[in-house]
Amino acid sequence: MPTVNCDKAAVTVSSGGHDGYRVVLGVVSVPPAYVPQVVPTHNKYFRPWRFWSKAGLFVRAGTPAVVVSVPKAWQTRAAITWGNAGTVSALRLASCPVQPGVWNGYPGGFVLRASSACVPLVFRVGQQSTTVRFGVGRRCSGS
Repeated sequence: MPTVNCDKAAVTVSSGGHDGYRVVLGVVSVPPAYVPQVVPTHNKYFRPWRFWSKAGLFVRAGTPAVVVSVPKAWQTRAAITWGNAGTVSALRLASCPVQPGVWNGYPGGFVLRASSACVPLVFRVGQQSTTVRFGVGRRCSGS
């Protein structure tokens, strides 16, 4: 599993709950439940992933490492890419030094085989984990 180091953070923000982002496990700020924009990749480096949706991810500085993964049942339908980790089914965001009120932002998003999906991702920090759903290109039922 690739590790994304702190130097891959492209931006910092002062709050995890900005622009519809949701704070997960108290330390990860994830895209909104509905991510509307999906575009064709037209790029040989994304094969077999035909569609891309840009959505950054933020981690509060000073927290333990965060692991983000696509559940096994979804790994043929969706993948993730944040902080130049490549197109993967799981990645680890390294713990960054404490900076009060700072959330480190990593560029990236979702890649899909279909033009839309309701993608579940598992977020793990220490012994805690939770699954969060993302409507990429369409809303998830119940959202």
